[in-house]
Amino acid sequence: MAERGRGWARAVRGLLLDVSGVLYDSGAGGGVPIAGSAEAVRRIKASGLKLQLCTNETQATRENFVRKLRAMGFDISAAQVTAPAPAACRLLRERGLRPHLLVHDDLVPEFAEINKTNPNCVVLGDAAENFTYANLNEAFRLLIGMEKPVLISLGKGRYYKETDGLKLDVGAYMKALEYACDVQAEVVGKPAKTFFESALAELGVPPEQAIMIGDDIVNDVGGAQQCGMRALQVRTGKYRSGHCCRLLRAVRFISIAKCDASSRISVHTWPTSFPSREERVLVFQLRGVVVNTEPCTDSGRGKIKALLKQDKCIRVPLKTEEVSNIFKCLTELQPATYGCSHRSIN
Repeated sequence: MAERGRGWARAVRGLLLDVSGVLYDSGAGGGVPIAGSAEAVRRIKASGLKLQLCTNETQATRENFVRKLRAMGFDISAAQVTAPAPAACRLLRERGLRPHLLVHDDLVPEFAEINKTNPNCVVLGDAAENFTYANLNEAFRLLIGMEKPVLISLGKGRYYKETDGLKLDVGAYMKALEYACDVQAEVVGKPAKTFFESALAELGVPPEQAIMIGDDIVNDVGGAQQCGMRALQVRTGKYRSGHCCRLLRAVRFISIAKCDASSRISVHTWPTSFPSREERVLVFQLRGVVVNTEPCTDSGRGKIKALLKQDKCIRVPLKTEEVSNIFKCLTELQPATYGCSHRSIN
């Protein structure tokens, strides 16, 4: 049974690695490598696995970023780094957009060949000290004055870790401009599906044969899983032990999942309601649950059975009196092969 459960690992041909918080902690002097990370990269490359760095780094051009990593002992080339700024430049050219840049000074050279006269969009990156009221207000005035405002954000992280502590990331400023201008930003970077697809294309591996490793449960793990990859969260960088527990305690649903190894059904219940759709979907992803809501009624049971027959997962509202109906669906389908377990997380 254990061997069958590990079968997916033998199919892995490539890894996507986040950088900040996984390989090094940024900060004064360029930051410091995390203990053992350079050796880990060497071992990955020696193993024959393909490797691509998938980063939301927007405080340096890709070339300077790679130069910094190599100085820290990482054997990495520019071709092995998927970053938001080059992807944003491609998007700007394809759509004929002329950006007003609110980015870090060291990232500006990345846009040297992009026409920036008479801006018709705003590009937002991790501008650090450039996130002043005056600069944010200038971006706001440009957006609010556009007939069809276009806001492009190089990532949507909430915060990241530097050597002297946690720092606000670009997502906080993105949300402020979204709210003020009544616009939805286009994210170029993690967790956007297209960004992960670009990284996989550069890696040369399909999603089912790749693993994403990062420190951000939403942008690294959640984003990769939306793209069909498996993902792992490291306990370095911005990782906080209580974050996943808070998410799990917040949800109220029953998840029923067909597990291919043992054909067992597990029903998990949580006591309170979820604060936001984004986090609700995140927990579904973490637990491998496909979001297909059907009412647990006579009319809904047929649809539930159909989903189970298709080896899909279902999510239904938590109503104690309906739990028996779910089990009834399962036992009617395959009473001899389905084992059922139930546990409650308080």
